[in-house]
Amino acid sequence: MSDEQLISMAKEAAKKAYVPYSHFHVGSAVLSEDNYVYTGCNIENSSYGATNCAERTAIFKCVSDQKNRIKKIAIASDSNEFTWPCGICRQVMSEFMNSDGIIILENHGLIKKFKLDELLPHSFGACDIKTE
Repeated sequence: MSDEQLISMAKEAAKKAYVPYSHFHVGSAVLSEDNYVYTGCNIENSSYGATNCAERTAIFKCVSDQKNRIKKIAIASDSNEFTWPCGICRQVMSEFMNSDGIIILENHGLIKKFKLDELLPHSFGACDIKTE
């Protein structure tokens, strides 16, 4: 799965966003360690705190299918800026991605790629816990 294919899937997912309050469409696509792809969009709620980001929607779909390890995630939106994952999404990523997992951001054809530990340094994540 190429980065461009994952971005394309994230863009398609953004079209499905339920955003009656912000009108800010975000889509995400995650690639599991065994090469399955799960997409998600942001889903707003009038209480705002119950809103779910696109990244977490995709991750939760992946995990609910018993795919608990993620290699990379792409994020796309209808913004004129790159759309960065929020702090909660970064922490959820750290639960299911290794610190060297890849986060791909896209904005009008420009692509930025980061390792998870660049966006959430010194995190405590389940994927990096060593068991013996």
